[in-house]
Amino acid sequence: MLNSQDMEIVAPQGEIKDDPVINAMFSVGAHFGYSKSRRHPSVKPYIFGAKNRVEIFDLEKTKSLLEGAKNYIKNLGTLHKQILLVGGKNESKEAIKGAGMSLGMPYVAGRWIGGTLTNFAEIRSRVDTMIDLLNKREKGELVKYTKKERLLIDRDIERLQTFFTGLVPMKSLPTALFVIDPGKENIAVAEADKVGIPVVALMSSDCNLKEVAHPIVGNDSSIKSIRFFVEEIVSAYKEGEKVAVVPEAIVVPVSVK
Repeated sequence: MLNSQDMEIVAPQGEIKDDPVINAMFSVGAHFGYSKSRRHPSVKPYIFGAKNRVEIFDLEKTKSLLEGAKNYIKNLGTLHKQILLVGGKNESKEAIKGAGMSLGMPYVAGRWIGGTLTNFAEIRSRVDTMIDLLNKREKGELVKYTKKERLLIDRDIERLQTFFTGLVPMKSLPTALFVIDPGKENIAVAEADKVGIPVVALMSSDCNLKEVAHPIVGNDSSIKSIRFFVEEIVSAYKEGEKVAVVPEAIVVPVSVK
């Protein structure tokens, strides 16, 4: 349980102390930002105060941003649109990979490969090469090569899997990106902006909120905090899928003679 003193740090209004979402965010440390010296000016309105030289987010405002992002993601789920999930930092890798597998969405849980969006055709060709080599190996079609050649092919497959396994479901450019720490994933965000893809992002106090369409201000360096926000996004998409828009059947009138 949160004590009143701690809750006043992140939620100054008494009536929201029992808010389950704010309590959940507080419990995972979502309220912790960085020191004031690292703060980006765009984040200032979302800072409530500081504790032990660490700036504290106003979780009431974070909740509002989260709800806006979830509404957008829910709408994408309703329309069955594809989202590319991006989080290469160590703290986010498992959460991003798990979310991608849960939703059947493409993900990048490692180093972003330049051109993933701006040179998609080339990236897709590498993904297809990986799939082709894996299929041939599974069918035993590589036995015609020498042992040394097969070893080199296996190394190529391993290298391709490291970078492109998460991109297998992405047959075309995604409708949106969900990013953990757009400051670190600045190349991904820049590519998305260049090709006109909106970005939803969990971002701490060192990031520029104006660079993404749907910012969520919160702790982007804690495994627990990242997992919480990723699960919220996954839940929102799945909720949208449940009320997915189904095209109405076209009724062709039959003439009566």
